[in-house]
Amino acid sequence: MTKAVENYNRSDSLSRVWLLCGHKAGDNQQLLALADALAWPYTVKRMHYRAYELLVGRWGATLAGIRRKQSDALDPPWPDLILTAGRRNEPVALWIRKQAAETGRTVRIVHLGRPWAPLRYFDLIVTTPQYQLPRLSNVYYIPFPLHRLTGEKLRSAAADWRSKITAPGPYIALLVGGSSGPYVFDARAASELARQASVLAREKGASLLVTGSARTSAEAMEALAERIDVPAEIHRWRPSDPDNPYLGYLALAEEVIVTGESMSMLAEACFTGKPVHIFPFGAGRWAMRAESPLPPGRHWWDRERLKAWRSAIGLILAPRRLRRDIRRILQDAIAVGRAVWLGEPFVAGPPPLADELARTVEQVRTMLKKSVQEGMQETISK
Repeated sequence: MTKAVENYNRSDSLSRVWLLCGHKAGDNQQLLALADALAWPYTVKRMHYRAYELLVGRWGATLAGIRRKQSDALDPPWPDLILTAGRRNEPVALWIRKQAAETGRTVRIVHLGRPWAPLRYFDLIVTTPQYQLPRLSNVYYIPFPLHRLTGEKLRSAAADWRSKITAPGPYIALLVGGSSGPYVFDARAASELARQASVLAREKGASLLVTGSARTSAEAMEALAERIDVPAEIHRWRPSDPDNPYLGYLALAEEVIVTGESMSMLAEACFTGKPVHIFPFGAGRWAMRAESPLPPGRHWWDRERLKAWRSAIGLILAPRRLRRDIRRILQDAIAVGRAVWLGEPFVAGPPPLADELARTVEQVRTMLKKSVQEGMQETISK
């Protein structure tokens, strides 16, 4: 065994890890979840983007798409490993690797989600079924996006929130997202969700613990609150909320309802091991559930409808590798019995959920060991 590999195995760590974080909270949370689980020292590098980022970001290794002065410094000493997510950070990660290579340093890149650049540019891609990537040696599939939820966090949240909730138990948590891509979550969709959630709560003799999210419009939240006709506590999301009950509701509920567009909320709901009910919406070819499409009750020229149409057209015209279909995750969760469509009964309790974060950590460690060994072998052969 070479000395470098021997040292790597003994320390089982790297000296420098950089996380390239951007404006999407979901991407950032996945990066932090993986970085924390790896248990290696890391530095968060926050990027701020230019309005024309999409036009220049496909040039490969470049910083032309970011605002250098507003973003964190990208200076040596260069990292050994970069964790990144989202298309905007791809050219930044490639630029860092190029700069490091000029000094004789090798930087490995782990990308979460679906890269726009050629897949061979990345040492490891951790992805989910919605992106439909080919099954290559550097592509690792997980059923849901990574998250930072733990059993300890749920227990702590339960203790904090048990005395704060005034509605009578038992509880069903209702996690509400919003419009996303071709899916419009408007007042009509919210009203239908309220009706179906109220039916389930009456069947179970439960109260609803309702919380919105950053994407929940005020219009949808008002329609939801107005239509719920069972005991409920309703939290309206706001930025920098010091008293967000999301974890408390998730911890104290016996069952969970989640809107079908949010993969992060679905992942966290399934992590609890409780019965999860998915509320489907969307119309036409993009209906989450073909048997029960829910067309949005808006004029075609409405801003949200136009945004959804643009997303739908983009998905149709984009190359297959750049498409996204969240229904694959929803259908997989239902197929294995981890969730059901809202309104359908559970035949049996949800099966245990594998520790995908631990498996992902092992994939990263294996990739790095293999890379080190191959690098040493190449050096010896020269």
